[in-house]
Amino acid sequence: MTTAPDPMALPAFEAVCVTGEERNCGATSGTLHTPDELTRWIAGHCAQSGHELYEQTARALVRAEPGAWQ
Repeated sequence: MTTAPDPMALPAFEAVCVTGEERNCGATSGTLHTPDELTRWIAGHCAQSGHELYEQTARALVRAEPGAWQ
């Protein structure tokens, strides 16, 4: 069994601002579909707020492909 990215599915990227002393800012990019879109959102939030620490999540659909166990 192997896995392979599903070519028909868009990847998903999201960032959450975790800058803060007593609590995280919590601003979120929402779901974006390219790393460049995510970088632009982070740059914009950073420019407006001065916040510099973000948690990034990347998601993709993969298909299980039967075969010999590797």
